Amino acid sequence: MPRFGYSVKDLDPDRTSLASGRDLRVSFKKMVELCSAIRGLKLDEAIRLLEDVMAKKRMIPFRRFRRKRAHHGSIDGHPAGGYPVKAARELLKVLRNAENNAENKGLDTSRLYVKHAAAQKGMKIRKYIPRAFGRATPYFQELCHVEVALEER
Repeated sequence: MPRFGYSVKDLDPDRTSLASGRDLRVSFKKMVELCSAIRGLKLDEAIRLLEDVMAKKRMIPFRRFRRKRAHHGSIDGHPAGGYPVKAARELLKVLRNAENNAENKGLDTSRLYVKHAAAQKGMKIRKYIPRAFGRATPYFQELCHVEVALEER
C-alpha cells in the first residue's frame, strides 16, 4: 500500500474532509488551472462549474499556462482559456469523493467550501513509436496527482 501525504497542513480535522486522486491520466497544466478556478468556491458552485465545463458552457481562464492557447475574448480579465473536459471529469470524481468523506464525518454538505485544491506532477510513462531508418520517437505520458480539501463554514 503506498503512503502519501497531503501538501496542506493547517486544517482542523473536525471541520474538514480530504480526498485525492493519484496517477490520473490527465494534463497537469489543465488540472492546475482547474484547481485554481474552484479554489475558494462553495461546493455546489464548484460542482456546477465543472459540469458546465464538461458541457462546454463555461470556459476556464488559463492564467499560468497560457502559451499558444486560443483567445476567446476576455474571461475574468484573462483572454486565454479553454474547456479541459477530461481533467474536469477526473476532478469532479475527486470532489464528489471529498463530499462523501465529509458526509461520512457528519459535516453539513450545504456549508462546505473548497479550502484547498492542488495538482502535482506524477510519474512519466515512457513509450516509443518506431520510425523509419531505425529511429524512434518518444511518446511520453505524464501522470498527475490532485488533492482537494473541503471545509465547513
